[in-house]
Amino acid sequence: MFPVYWMVSTGFKTNDQIFTTEFIPFPTSFTFEHFDRVLSEGVAGNSIWLYLRNSAIVALGTVAVGAVFSLLAATAVSRFRFRGRTSFLITLLIVQMVPAEALLIPLFLSVKRLGLYDQLLGLIVVNVGLTLPFGIWMLRTFVAAVPKSLEEAAWIDGASRFTTFWKVLFPLVAPGLVATSIFSFITAWNELIFALVLMSDPSGYTMPVALQYFFGQRGTDWGAIMASSTLMTIPVIVFFLLVQRRMVSGLVAGAVKG
Repeated sequence: MFPVYWMVSTGFKTNDQIFTTEFIPFPTSFTFEHFDRVLSEGVAGNSIWLYLRNSAIVALGTVAVGAVFSLLAATAVSRFRFRGRTSFLITLLIVQMVPAEALLIPLFLSVKRLGLYDQLLGLIVVNVGLTLPFGIWMLRTFVAAVPKSLEEAAWIDGASRFTTFWKVLFPLVAPGLVATSIFSFITAWNELIFALVLMSDPSGYTMPVALQYFFGQRGTDWGAIMASSTLMTIPVIVFFLLVQRRMVSGLVAGAVKG
């Protein structure tokens, strides 16, 4: 918690307290100058709310699309036996080992060829691709933990495959889906490299890219950086507080036989 505390406290310090050589754990005099400047002046000629909105669109879009594909793919590899199933699972592990920077150029060319360059949709597609392997691998464990006899009982009662999936399997896998969604949200919210390369229009930048404008050749505006970082952290904390119960139950689901 100390880095978070230092970030928030520095946002309320004056420049004299920020750049002093003395250790000041608590602001001796609070100031809202940095927050007021960030909220009123914005970054690169745009309002800070625009960058927060772009980050929210990318993060929530990644969660929504990634959750659907992850759950369907995890159900397929857990419930069906098909040729290449093992190879597919091994490929998921290999993809996770590849550094994201190594995929930068091919993904840039692919996004530009698809006409999604400089669009938030292209950024969402890339983030879905980055988080999908982890989501499938994690949800596969949750789906496999659900007894298949429950689905068979629903089929005997006349339920279709879709009804069985929606009313039997989905409620039991929901905690794991929430835990996976939190990982996808945080990854997409904090992503910098692809957001910087795939967006050329400053109005389409996300918050991590906007923070780079406070680093200049003549110096670094640490007060504005800490204030902006604090504002950037608030949505993540709110999102986590809303789903923390589901997250805890999702992480420990399947650990105890019942």
